[in-house]
Amino acid sequence: MDLTQDNKDYIDSLNYEQLLGCWRFAPVGDPWFQGESGEYWMERMNMLRGKCDHVAASKRVGWEK
Repeated sequence: MDLTQDNKDYIDSLNYEQLLGCWRFAPVGDPWFQGESGEYWMERMNMLRGKCDHVAASKRVGWEK
């Protein structure tokens, strides 16, 4: 998916836990995680990961939807 300004703004509006939850539970091939938007999503998660307790966030998100 192309990284439009609207897509970038949406990704930027999410905190680490929200980004992780979307990433973890998205169906295979979800357009959000393809192309430019997928690359930016990963960059944003990596940036926020160092600023939070990512292990606790992962536990809160869980593995079952």
